[in-house]
Amino acid sequence: DADLLFVGEAPGAQEDEQGEPFVGRSGDVLDSALRDAGLSRADVRITNCVRCRPPDNRNPRTAELANCRGHLEREIELVDPALLVTLGKVPAEHLLERDVAVTSEAGDVVDCEVGDAVWPVLLSVHPAATLYDRSQEETFTEAIAAAAAYAGDGGQSRLGEF
Repeated sequence: DADLLFVGEAPGAQEDEQGEPFVGRSGDVLDSALRDAGLSRADVRITNCVRCRPPDNRNPRTAELANCRGHLEREIELVDPALLVTLGKVPAEHLLERDVAVTSEAGDVVDCEVGDAVWPVLLSVHPAATLYDRSQEETFTEAIAAAAAYAGDGGQSRLGEF
């Protein structure tokens, strides 16, 4: 049970070894942004589009995403979050089923049909983007702050203020 459900693309090597999502440097960035927004990992749920690490850390293929879609939809249904937050291009495109310009759409909230329900989805760059391009730090932290505000308002967000 969590108001915020963060969705990444797939486990990396460290995630696969530890059995936890978003560990290592990307996890540190996410944890820091959550802390700055007044949240911790205990306040949110983090998952991935696919459950197994793709070879050579490549992006999941269409068939792999499709194979795991039912698991993701069931998890969303069971968690019943106020807001889904996509962490990067792959989960955004997978959930929305369209091309996403994640750097320019980061911070946008769009409705997304998942299973038999419609969910609000906040688009965000991946935490690793901040490690490779420092100009993405503000974009990422603002998206996490907006997500925290959305959840704190019980889904009645004033995201336009961000």
